Amino acid sequence: MHGVRRLGVFLILACALGAPSVGLGEDAGSAEAPKLTMGNGAANSIATEGLTREGRTFVFPEVTIQADGWLVLHPFRDGKPVGEIYVGATFLAAGTHENVSITVQTAPEPTPGTAFLVMLHSDVNEDGTFDFVFVDERNVADKAVFEGTTMIAHVIAAP
Repeated sequence: MHGVRRLGVFLILACALGAPSVGLGEDAGSAEAPKLTMGNGAANSIATEGLTREGRTFVFPEVTIQADGWLVLHPFRDGKPVGEIYVGATFLAAGTHENVSITVQTAPEPTPGTAFLVMLHSDVNEDGTFDFVFVDERNVADKAVFEGTTMIAHVIAAP
């Protein structure tokens, strides 16, 4: 189980720390392994410009998610995101949402500059419960949202 978490955490860390890309190909000898990046996609996005915060609650100007899912905050520790835990999650039905609030629930109240990784996770089993349990080397039950090789995620600093 720890190896499973380490790979998932590695992928999140590598992206969040600015690695230009992370190979996910299983064949190390392949000519071109797929690369993982972070950002917005055509059908899923998180607007971070204009982000506001009051106490523990962040408000994102707009979030678009193609299928029901979650806007999730992961904390940073020692300058790196901690992908094996999360500190807040907000359920979103499929569609575009304005002024989306997410509250930091399991960490100290953020101060200006506190770093987080904000990302989308899908509600895979459509039960309205955020299932944050690792099911393989990279994924929790409610998997991170990707468009191609782009994980819909951003590193943010608390305003």
